[in-house]
Amino acid sequence: PVVAGMNGSAIENFSCVIYNTSLMNCTWQAGGDAPGDTQYFLYWQNSRYDDAMECELYIKDENGRNTGCRFQNVRIEIEKSYFLVNGSSKGSLIQFYDEYIQLYKIEILNPPLDVTANCTRDSPSCIITWQPPLTSHVKNVKCFQYEISIRNK
Repeated sequence: PVVAGMNGSAIENFSCVIYNTSLMNCTWQAGGDAPGDTQYFLYWQNSRYDDAMECELYIKDENGRNTGCRFQNVRIEIEKSYFLVNGSSKGSLIQFYDEYIQLYKIEILNPPLDVTANCTRDSPSCIITWQPPLTSHVKNVKCFQYEISIRNK
C-alpha cells in the first residue's frame, strides 16, 4: 500500500509499557527525515467497542515536539488495542504510523505483596509466604509463576 507523505517522516521506535496496574507510557522518536516543525499526535482505541481518543498528557522534547504520552486508568482488554501517530508540518505531508498491541504483553507486573520469611534456629529452614501482585486483568492467581533466589549471608 502507498502511504501518503514524505518518506522518513513517520515516527520511529514506538513502544509502550503498562506499570502500576493502570498507568501506561508510550514513547517514540521523530522520523529521521521529518522537517523541524513537524508535530506528532497520538490516538488510540482500547478495543473496537471504545471510541478513539487523543493523548491527554504528551511528553515533549526540548523543542516542544511530542515524543510520548502518559495514560492513566488503562484497562487491559482481551483484544488488541490500536495506536495511531500522525504528524503535521507547514510545508510537508507527514506519514502516519500505526500498530495493534495486546496490552497484557507490555505490562510490567508488580512484585508480590506481603512477602514474609520465618526462619527457625532449631531446624535450618525458612517458610516464605506472599500474596499475588495487584493486576488489572489476571483473574486466576494460578497463572503466576514465582522464582525465589536465596543468598546466604
